[in-house]
Amino acid sequence: MKLEKAAKQLEALGNTTRLSIFKVLIQAGEHGVPVGDIQRQLNIPASTLSHHVAKMVQTELISQERQSRTLFCRANYDSMEALLAFLVENCCGKQDC
Repeated sequence: MKLEKAAKQLEALGNTTRLSIFKVLIQAGEHGVPVGDIQRQLNIPASTLSHHVAKMVQTELISQERQSRTLFCRANYDSMEALLAFLVENCCGKQDC
């Protein structure tokens, strides 16, 4: 993973609302969560949710899929794992952790 992409993802997660949304999606698993359920669970306005979801889609932390009239959000586990691997790459240098 490139430094610039990791920085953008970390910036996106540096917002408390986006981090809360991401945690909801991580806990939901592969099936994801309808946006209406996220809105109710976190008690945030639809426009606010839309803004934050767009930022996380842009940084590839989450994806969206429409099923009939329902819009689902899902965590992008591959992207999350790549970010975590980037953060622990060369952990502790040559010392034992």
